[in-house]
Amino acid sequence: MVDAAANTRAELIALIPRLRQFALAMTGNRADGDDLVQDVLERALTRLHQYEPGTRLDSWVYRIAQNCWIDHVRKLKSRAKLVVVDPDADAPGIDGDAAMNASLTLSKALAVLAQLPEEQRVVVVLVQVDGYSYREASEILGVPEGTVTSRLSRARATLSAEVLGEHA
Repeated sequence: MVDAAANTRAELIALIPRLRQFALAMTGNRADGDDLVQDVLERALTRLHQYEPGTRLDSWVYRIAQNCWIDHVRKLKSRAKLVVVDPDADAPGIDGDAAMNASLTLSKALAVLAQLPEEQRVVVVLVQVDGYSYREASEILGVPEGTVTSRLSRARATLSAEVLGEHA
């Protein structure tokens, strides 16, 4: 049993980079995202005995992340503010106009993403950012694959309309 727990801990550690991406997308900024990751890891490690070996660890951890974030939002009763910092703003050799346009588009896309309903935002992150298939995302979220498809479709339509001005 000690080996199984050690293996699960190692798998949990390997999930941290993806969990950080997921948390950043949910919270809207790195500080809140890192706080969420810390809360998730603490909760996961203290409840490791509840994890069922042989099931998807990433699904279990992402559900913990969602629950932690929902708890946090309920406490604050407001959404996190999105702050985008461009580390390349003053870098030499960068086309200023192109960089500014790309930065504005990215900022707008992130702002729109932050305003999507949580169930749509989470699906966008799982499928578009983390690269999970629709089936895998449905398993992680515990919803039918068709629900993932419709949520992603609505999110993409909103992002296209708000960021690119494209209407269906």
